Amino acid sequence: SPPMKSAVVLVLACAVPVSGWSPAMMTPTLGGLRAGALSAARAMPALARMPRLAAPAAASAARLVPASWKMSGGARSFSKTTPLRMAAATDTDVASLEAKIKEQGETVRDLKEAKAAKEDIDAAVVVLKELKADFEAQAGPMELPTNENNDNLLRIRHSSAHVMAMAVQRLYPKAQVTIGPWIDNGFYYDFDLQGDAFDDSDLKKIKKEMDSIVKKKYPIRHEVVSREEARTRIQAQNEPYKLEILDSIPAGEDISIYHIGEEWWDLCAGPHVEDTGKIQAKALELERVSGAYWRGDEKRAMLQRVYGTAWESVGQLKAYKTMVEEAKKRDHRKLGQELDLFSIQEQAGGGLVFWHPKGGRIRNIIETFWKDIHIRQGYELVYSPHIANVDLWKQSGHFEFYADGMFDQMDVEGVQYQIKPMNCPFHVLMYKNSPRSYRNLPLRWAELGTVYRYERSGTLSGLFRVRGFTQDDAHVFCLPDQVSDEIFNILNLTEDILSKFGFKDYEIFLSTRPEKSIGDDKYWDISTNGLIEALDRKGWKYSINEGDGAFYGPKIDLKIKDALGRKWQCSTVQCDFNLPNRFELEYIAKDGTKQRPVMIHRAIFGSVERFFGILVENYAGEFPLWLAPEQLRLLPINDDVVPYCEKVAAAMKLKGIRCEVDSSAERVQKKIRNSEIQKIPLTAVVGPAEAEGNSLAMRARFVGDLGSMPLDEVTAKILSAVETNTAFGSL
Repeated sequence: SPPMKSAVVLVLACAVPVSGWSPAMMTPTLGGLRAGALSAARAMPALARMPRLAAPAAASAARLVPASWKMSGGARSFSKTTPLRMAAATDTDVASLEAKIKEQGETVRDLKEAKAAKEDIDAAVVVLKELKADFEAQAGPMELPTNENNDNLLRIRHSSAHVMAMAVQRLYPKAQVTIGPWIDNGFYYDFDLQGDAFDDSDLKKIKKEMDSIVKKKYPIRHEVVSREEARTRIQAQNEPYKLEILDSIPAGEDISIYHIGEEWWDLCAGPHVEDTGKIQAKALELERVSGAYWRGDEKRAMLQRVYGTAWESVGQLKAYKTMVEEAKKRDHRKLGQELDLFSIQEQAGGGLVFWHPKGGRIRNIIETFWKDIHIRQGYELVYSPHIANVDLWKQSGHFEFYADGMFDQMDVEGVQYQIKPMNCPFHVLMYKNSPRSYRNLPLRWAELGTVYRYERSGTLSGLFRVRGFTQDDAHVFCLPDQVSDEIFNILNLTEDILSKFGFKDYEIFLSTRPEKSIGDDKYWDISTNGLIEALDRKGWKYSINEGDGAFYGPKIDLKIKDALGRKWQCSTVQCDFNLPNRFELEYIAKDGTKQRPVMIHRAIFGSVERFFGILVENYAGEFPLWLAPEQLRLLPINDDVVPYCEKVAAAMKLKGIRCEVDSSAERVQKKIRNSEIQKIPLTAVVGPAEAEGNSLAMRARFVGDLGSMPLDEVTAKILSAVETNTAFGSL
């Protein structure tokens, strides 16, 4: 630019001694100098602000110094034409310099604009994240699909299991495959590695190989072959587990095979996706490795089980992983120990629950509520033994159908006795104990009956899978034309009980007659129609599982949704033709004939232990006030007020309020902290002022200080909050 050009000329001119200078020397460029000199002052600061140009400018100036310059006593001497040559040379180099300056100036402007744009984008991202967080907070956790309501997801998971097995056998040629089903949140496959074992680094390699298979979009093809052909192929591959699976397929059934491309196949009934490309590689992860006995038999080979999860989209996978992380914090086994609710003592044996005092309080509250509401709904409470002659279980059919889930018999004076796996036969015997008339029906009998079932040690899991548990069993004996009303009443009772604990979102399934069943068409129609009518009257949406009923009757299964969006199978209502027939139950009808009653099985919690575990995780240990094992804790600031606290606690207990005193030597802040850790809903700091004024300085969890309140007001508010199932701090 002209200012920069003039600045360079002036810099060079500064080297000319005044004594040797003549305006005539610059005549040819005088006009340019005049024009440039006016802006030279503005150009010099520009140079100073651009240190990147300092070195090139100095080099250019050095090139412009003619060899004829001479130094004499510190002064330079020039010929008369030197300034002209300098100006000419300067014109040439300044043009080049000007181009560089322009280029760098544009670069600086581009960088500034890019930086400003990035700042705008960053700000927009922050706003979008805030909006997303607000949306997710209002919308709650993502509604994740399930295998039951999304056939495509089920296919993806099943095919993912096959892709994993193919990847494993590519990487570990000696590996033998067994079974690979889909499960609730993904899939697994069991492998025999011939003495080796997987570790975490193996999972990464397997996943990488799976991604390669998915990317190739291999077609997944179904084939039906003869049993002989299947055997020949399996033997050629040296797959003994597949051979055993083949032999377990009933005679007459098709032998179904699924291929991935032309390289890998397995015995499988399906279903699968059309090709491996239908699996979203980024929505699939391998989770962990565990050991598993073949066929669940400790005497058989120990296999390597690899678990994975698969979803339709990356968003679903992220939501699932978020849920898993939150579930770890809520794990009932972890919270059960931290809050001192229960334990499982290995010295006594696995799968047997020990209820500690705090857990016992909660269980007592649950069971008392359960008993009271049943009595109000016209049920009678019954109690039955824990063991019985094994012949009873043979007559009921349990010994025939469920022998693997029953403990071994015990010899009592030469007679074999069986510890009970179910309560049903006992209620049947009670019914049969007296003659029944149609006028006596319906009979509604309920029992919190503890049962015992043999579970393999590898399947035990906290309170969710145990060997001894209490079922909230009930059985209704009714007339055929009473079925619809009784089912409707059971559904209402189920809703009343579950909503008390905050469960109001259900998934309901109606399962109809399977191919193999007992009972005549008349009773199946009566029972199935009764279930449908009751569901329609209730207004609940439900899905029909055709042919998925029990062999002895149709049923309704109800799943509840917890705070994380997980679904738990709890309640069930089943019609039963098996036991009335096996035990020849009768009633005298209006016309004097003997008829079979309809028997309805019903459980709402499923089992007290499992339901308690669900509650712990649903509440994250933060039990509502009505259910909390300790509702109020008093925190005296010194020993002088301990007697007042003990007096208050005793009065509270008389009112049915669960109140304790922390009389430890800890500081008040430490006492408050301990109460927070134990998740106590209410605490009260008590000092001389409270003792003298017969009051409490109240604190509510998640709310904080509520101020000082008269003791009578605190008592009334707690009782009201318990009665209405609301939070104390919200009143």
